[in-house]
Order: sequence, then structure tokens, then C-alpha cells
Amino acid sequence: MRIDKLLSNVGYGSRKEVKKILKGGSVAVNGQTIKDAKFHVDPYKDSVLIFGEEVEYREFIYLMMNKPPGVISATEDYHDETVVDLLDPKHSVYEPFPVGRLDKDTEGLLILTNDGQLAHQLLSPKKNVPKTYFAVINSEVTESDIEEFKKGVILDDGYHTKPGELTILKSGLHSDIELTITEGKFHQVKRMFEAVGKKVVYLKRVSMGPIQLDDTLQLGEYRELTEKEIQLLKE
Repeated sequence: MRIDKLLSNVGYGSRKEVKKILKGGSVAVNGQTIKDAKFHVDPYKDSVLIFGEEVEYREFIYLMMNKPPGVISATEDYHDETVVDLLDPKHSVYEPFPVGRLDKDTEGLLILTNDGQLAHQLLSPKKNVPKTYFAVINSEVTESDIEEFKKGVILDDGYHTKPGELTILKSGLHSDIELTITEGKFHQVKRMFEAVGKKVVYLKRVSMGPIQLDDTLQLGEYRELTEKEIQLLKE
């Protein structure tokens, strides 16, 4: 890879800005000062220093965010703050995007990556990747609702959902539940409860596939996935 492309990719400025840095003699490859922007390096083998600091190159980045309400699952928007706006520049420079989406008012687990192949795998309907949500419902959830969800429900547009696994955590005037589904239709959890005459008043995603939301992450916080978590996702 050309040295100017490498340095630009990891956030040291545009190609034009990087060329100025190179001309200033601030970049060294394997101990040799490099001023030629066309100089080729192996980002995985060569030692690249800029201003005396080691350059860490990664092709892909994998992040777990506890998405806060009011923020949209997109890379850019003219009106609302996006999940990408919450990222530190050292992460946003890799141009990660949310894998799937959570509604604007929904909280919880959101994975962001620039690995398009992995994102496709996680979102493919053929893969049946389970997603689990915690929700508060505005009325009593019953055993008959569990049976309805097991069969799949008919949404307002006539779509028959795949079976959902509904667990009642607390039942009463307001009920706490967990629901696991393998689809990601628009507003699906909310619409599934509307199909049985109930309303979701709070919604949070707690897991996606093998990845559980890190409960140490406050709303709006994120961290990089561990090597083990990345491997679990890929498997």
C-alpha cells in the first residue's frame, strides 16, 4: 500500500495533508525517513512511525455500542445525531456503519463495523441470527400471548412473522418481557405486540447472535469487541 494512502486511512489527514507531513521528514519506515508519497509499505509487517509514534493499521474495526434513545442508527443525517457522531475520531476514521438498525427511541446493543461481509452475514434472513429484546408493555402479557408469538403473528401490513420466543419476566398493569426474534422488519417488536392488542412503552436490545450487551457500558458508550467476540460473530 502507498504510504500516503496508509496514513490517510488511519486518520492523519487527507492525501494532500499527508504529503506535506511526508515532505517535512516526519515519517519513518523501518527506521528510514520516507518523503516519497508513492513509497509502498506492508502495513502488517513494516514498522511505520509518524512524529515518532507507531502507526497501527487495521483493515477492519468492530465496535459494541449501548445506543441511547434519540440517536438514529445511520452514518449521517441532516436533522438528527447519529450513532457514528458518538464515535471518537480514532474509530470513525475507519468509517464503520451500524449492522442493522434500532429505532430512534430504542436503546441497547448495536454493533458497528466496516466489515461488509460480516454485516451481510449477520443481517441475512437465511442465517436466522437471533436478536433478544427487553421490553416494558403497557398491559398484562399472558400465556396466550406466548402461544401466539410461537406461531408468529400477522402484522398490520399482512406479513406473517417467523416464530418469536416470548418470556414473561413480570406480568401486571405493566409487564416486563424478553422477546427473541430472527427477523428485523421495520418496528417489528412494537408491531408484533400491536398485533395482539398491546403497546411497547420501553424497548432495549440486549443481545445479537452470541454477543450480549456489556452491562458496564452506559448509554452512548461503546467499546471495541474482543478477539473472542469477533470470532464468535464470524462463526
